Amino acid sequence: MKDTAVRNEVIVGIDPRGQAVPALAWAVDEAVRRRSPLRLVLAVPPPPGEQHIDTSWRRSMLKAQGEDALAEAVATVRALDADVPVETELLDGTPSVVLCQKARSARLVVVGSRRLSRPEELLSAGSVAVPVSARADCPVVVVREPEHAGERHPHLVVGVDGSESSKAAVEFAVEEAALHGAALRAVWVWRRPVVSFGDETTGLDERRRILSETVAGWAEKYPDVRITCDVVRGHPVEELALASADALLVVVGRQGRGGYSGMRLGSVVHGLLHRAECPVITVPESRHG
Repeated sequence: MKDTAVRNEVIVGIDPRGQAVPALAWAVDEAVRRRSPLRLVLAVPPPPGEQHIDTSWRRSMLKAQGEDALAEAVATVRALDADVPVETELLDGTPSVVLCQKARSARLVVVGSRRLSRPEELLSAGSVAVPVSARADCPVVVVREPEHAGERHPHLVVGVDGSESSKAAVEFAVEEAALHGAALRAVWVWRRPVVSFGDETTGLDERRRILSETVAGWAEKYPDVRITCDVVRGHPVEELALASADALLVVVGRQGRGGYSGMRLGSVVHGLLHRAECPVITVPESRHG
C-alpha cells in the first residue's frame, strides 16, 4: 500500500435527513482498528432551478440543518469512542461528487444505505451509495440501515472471479480480516449455463486452481488469517447475498466479468448493495491507500 501518511483518514458521508448510526458505528470501529482519524463530510446540493430565483434563504436553512446534523454525528462518535480524532466539513455540492473528491486522499469512505430504487439511484441528487461505490478512488463501505442484527461468525467473504478487480478485493479483504482477527472465505460463484458445453468437472477444477492461486500469496503474508476457498454454482448476487447472512463483511471488486449496471459499477456489486445482509466493501482495481 502506498502513501499511507496521506491516505489515512476514514471519510464518513453524513445525511442531514437522518443520522446513519450503523454507518457511524462501523466507521468509528474501523478508525480505531486502523489508528486513523475520522472526517465527517456533509454536502449541501444546489437547489433545482436556483439560477432563476433567489434561493439564498433556502441555502441558509440547508446549511443550518447540515451544521446540526454534523454536531449530532460528532456527539454520536464521542459517545462511541471519546478518543478517536474527528473533524467535520460542511461543503457545497452534490453529495456523491463531493465524497468522490474527498476519496482521492482517503483510506476509506463509509456511507449508509437508504436503499433507493434504481431510478432514484441513477437520477437523484441525494443518491450516494451507488455513485460513490462506482467512482471513488478508494474502497467504499456501504452499511445498510438498520444493520442486520442476526448472529455473525468472525469471518469475511470476498467474491473472486479471476478479474483484476477481484484480485484487488482479495488484497483488501485479507488485510481487513487481519485487522478484525477474522477468517476469510473466498468464493467464486460459477454461473450455471443455459446449455452445458464440455466437461463440467474440468471447468470446476480450473476455477478452483485459479481461486487457490489468487489467495496463495496472501495466505503466506498473513499466516494468522485462516483462508478457505469455495467454488459454488448459481447466480453471483444470490450466492454472495446468502453468504453475507452470517458474515461480518462482504468484499467485492468494482468491476467483475459480468454485465454492468451504469456508472462503471458491476451488476453483481449493484445487486449486492440491495441484497447483502452485512456491510459491503467495493474495492477499485487500483488502490493507493
